[in-house]
Amino acid sequence: MALSRETMLARMLASDATCDGRFITGVLSTGIYCLPSCRARKPRPENVRFFDGPADARAAGLRPCKRCRPDDFYAGRDDGEVLIERLAERVRRQPGTFRDVGALAAAAEVSARKLHELFRHHYHTTPAEFLARSRVAAAHGALLGETRSIAEIAFEVGFESLSAFGENFRRHSAMTAQAYRRLGDPDGFELTLPDDYPLTSVLRYLGRDPHSLSECVRGHRYRVALRLRTLTVTAHLQFLPGRVRCRLEAARPPGPADLLEVHGRLLKLLGLQHSPRHFEAQLSGDPALADLLTGQRGLRMLLVPDLWDALVWAIAGQQVTVTFACTLRRRLTERWGERQPSGLYAPPAPQALARLEGADLLPLGFTRARADYLLVAARAVTDNSLPLEDLAVRSATRIERTLRAVRGIGPWSSHYLMMRGYGLLDCVPLGDTGLLEGLRRFFALTERPSRAETLRLMDRFSPYRSLATFHLWHRQGLNA
Repeated sequence: MALSRETMLARMLASDATCDGRFITGVLSTGIYCLPSCRARKPRPENVRFFDGPADARAAGLRPCKRCRPDDFYAGRDDGEVLIERLAERVRRQPGTFRDVGALAAAAEVSARKLHELFRHHYHTTPAEFLARSRVAAAHGALLGETRSIAEIAFEVGFESLSAFGENFRRHSAMTAQAYRRLGDPDGFELTLPDDYPLTSVLRYLGRDPHSLSECVRGHRYRVALRLRTLTVTAHLQFLPGRVRCRLEAARPPGPADLLEVHGRLLKLLGLQHSPRHFEAQLSGDPALADLLTGQRGLRMLLVPDLWDALVWAIAGQQVTVTFACTLRRRLTERWGERQPSGLYAPPAPQALARLEGADLLPLGFTRARADYLLVAARAVTDNSLPLEDLAVRSATRIERTLRAVRGIGPWSSHYLMMRGYGLLDCVPLGDTGLLEGLRRFFALTERPSRAETLRLMDRFSPYRSLATFHLWHRQGLNA
């Protein structure tokens, strides 16, 4: 335990999950020991003793908490995580077999309330939203890979009417099912933009590095090089009133799998994966928080479309400004990226960096530590000990645990990637200077909040703390 007693008390009171595994909280008055993140009623400080791990707590005569289950955590067991991941896999595979949320709860053998709690904690969403997204995702694959009618596909994936299918499909795809089926049209396709879409802010973000080699903004036109699983494409986007026209340029015509992937990448890039309406409704109902929306309604969580590239951003951006992180990424791209016929470069693949040594990155401006972290991550992705793409369908808890097992990926980097790469809605990049300064200004604090105070303040925005982070960044003009 390298932390002081005062620090551990503060983090226990804040239920800081990032400290799970660093120490154990023992409550002498009840004879129970807990994880720092335990949400049970907090004990009086004089009744608390801290331990290195469960064995030390048991040796002191304490027994494990039945709520946070510290022994399961240290043994790598999480019954709730296992249960909900298995259910999620079944839903993705056969969404049409589940009529509604009640059917999900019955399949999991838990109450509807418990199911909601599990989905919120492990997937940062609700059971109903997860089911709807899974149905639409199944329809995506069927529409591009089969010739059956749209009605047949809609009913097979679980929608009870064509109107419900159409509404959900447009909401999660930014286009109609008929238009989606024509994704491979040589003339391109169009995505529908919401009425409150903050185009000016989006274009400012997309052009945050005016010297970028992999993307380019010119007025209302945008180009970006995207490395897919089997193909690299340049997407040409033209923003028009209420819509964006997309045209793809590649060495060969994209196949169904490529089109499925590029559509998903563009939704992430443009912030069309998640609507902010529930977040805005929650803040509008709280006078103390509603001002965060002033001048920022419609703001969306814009993601890095490539998970490996998002991890590069996370490592390059550790304890540096956004401008310098852009410089590091640009130098990497210029040296090891893949030039496209369009003139843009696809960012370097992990395989290209895995072959390097730390000394190769020092002339680019990387510190020895940051160079080492990047190469460790590249090798982990290359040998699949860090399966970034596979993790996209796993729980947030598993994603964070897997990321944190890689040297150089700490609480900030893992939550940054979970937000910016995986699009998870309830993350807090602890230690982020932009977030700390944003909280100081918004809540009129005399100084930047401590770690425990950051968690306490951000809890007010749960379960949309990722969106709150974006708003706090945006208020300061940060395009992180």
